[in-house]
This record gives sequence, C-alpha cells and structure tokens, in this order.
Amino acid sequence: MQKNHFLKVFLPVITIVAIAAAVYFYMQLSELKTNPQAVAEKETAALVAKVGNLVFLPEGETPTVATVSDPEALRSQPFFANAQVGDKVLIYTTARKAILYNPTLNKIVEVAPINIGEGAGATAQ
Repeated sequence: MQKNHFLKVFLPVITIVAIAAAVYFYMQLSELKTNPQAVAEKETAALVAKVGNLVFLPEGETPTVATVSDPEALRSQPFFANAQVGDKVLIYTTARKAILYNPTLNKIVEVAPINIGEGAGATAQ
C-alpha cells in the first residue's frame, strides 16, 4: 500500500520537476547558441556583483574575466600563489588592478596592481 501511495503522489511531482529542469536547460542552451555575448555579459555582471559585495571595485569599467584552469602553471607568479582551479581573475585595465576571486569560498584571494607594458600584455605585480 505504501509503495502505491508513493508512486501516486511523488512520481507526478518528480516527472514535473524533471520536465521543468529539461525546459530550463534547453532555454539556456538556446540562448547561449543565439547570443553568446549576452550570456557572457550576464555572467560577468553576476560575478562583478558578487565580488563587489566583498571589495570596492573600479567604477565605470567592465573587467575582462578569466578562469584559472591550471594553477600549477601559474604558481611562479606571486599573484597566483593560492589560486585554485575555477578561480576567477577580474582584470581592470583602466584602473590597472587585478582581483583573484574564489567563487566556491566567496572570498577574495588576492588583489594586485597590474603593469600593462608595450606588447608584453598584463602582468600582476
């Protein structure tokens, strides 16, 4: 009797949740395919909002965002000494500031001025 009650009550609920999740992810995938720039802008805005709750950010500038994928390759640079896979780097070129953020811990790992040289790219000090 208990098994029949479970199936009658929870199976439709689980089915509805699964269908809703599938529709949501399909819509997200469709948006990504049609306008990847808008998706990237939304992700950057959400990241800036989270980091902005932890530290004052430069105003009037949208950062370039990078994701740490191989922290071991970056260990020789002091800025990345405590970096982990998945950490985000917000680079403010006009303000000449780089911020290393760990989204899992919701913590600022490092903040450093950047030196933008001729042809050398940006390096964190």
